Amino acid sequence: MIWTNAALADGPRARLAAGVAAGGHRLVVSAQASASVLAAGGEDALLAGADVAFGQPDAAACRRLERLKWIALTSAGYTRYDNEETKMALRDRGAVMTNASSVFAEPCAQHALAMMLALSRRLPDAVAEQRGAREWKYFENRAASRLLNGQTVLLLSYGAIARRLVELLAPFGMKIYCLRRRTYSEAGVHVIAEEKLSAVLPLADHVVNILPENEETLGYVNARRLALVKPGAYFYNLGRGPTVDEGALIRALESGRLGGAYLDVFATEPLPPSSALWTAPNCWLTPHTAGGRNDQDDALTDLLLGNLAKFSAGDAGAMRDRVY
Repeated sequence: MIWTNAALADGPRARLAAGVAAGGHRLVVSAQASASVLAAGGEDALLAGADVAFGQPDAAACRRLERLKWIALTSAGYTRYDNEETKMALRDRGAVMTNASSVFAEPCAQHALAMMLALSRRLPDAVAEQRGAREWKYFENRAASRLLNGQTVLLLSYGAIARRLVELLAPFGMKIYCLRRRTYSEAGVHVIAEEKLSAVLPLADHVVNILPENEETLGYVNARRLALVKPGAYFYNLGRGPTVDEGALIRALESGRLGGAYLDVFATEPLPPSSALWTAPNCWLTPHTAGGRNDQDDALTDLLLGNLAKFSAGDAGAMRDRVY
């Protein structure tokens, strides 16, 4: 039995039901649909009878239910499940977990590139001038505009989003550093370990944070690391909000240490109106929409059905977006 609390649109939901039935499985839809691919679902008694959970199932139930053999998340992030207790529980019963990184890597990478181009080409300034004093700052904006070509970018994390961003940046001939626990050689990318980070931060024109949220990454981008950043560099956050000390980031913007920041994720979401990030200088915000795509539900359905065929054939090793 396949259980889901994914809030899919009618078309993809019907296609999911048909695909599940064609494979000889039964689909059970929770009455407590997850509000979004980012929102946790609540306890649901129906989950106890499931072999597969598709959506955002309750993490404690996933650890407890022995029958559950595959957790198919509808998000790229998996913070609620990223702990030793969950890993051990799944490993002990031979269960697997997948996420949806292949669904969201492309839009997130394009979003990051759009941010980088917008700042380099002074688009936020032009929009502000259009909406405000309607000033024609021809000379100032032309002189301040930069090319990405030849600049240096540091990616904090080297997962699916970062890999796709590296591909998108290739035509610009940028020097690219990527932070990763294990280092190795890869064409066009300088993969560095954490002990090298202090030496690379002062070199980067762009620092792109794509870190997941876990015990090791909370507050990772802190005052000490921001103080090492190249003066005038741009900072981007498309990872998870709690990986950044937002107070330290605001101070770095107010002092002029950072040239600007583009943020898509925040420690508290929705971002409270009282947050100083709304009015911090040279800080631009998007409401956790970097992963947005108008065909999201269809893409998630395709991923689930493709992996279901492999899972049913006993070929879990070939499943896409395998986490555990």
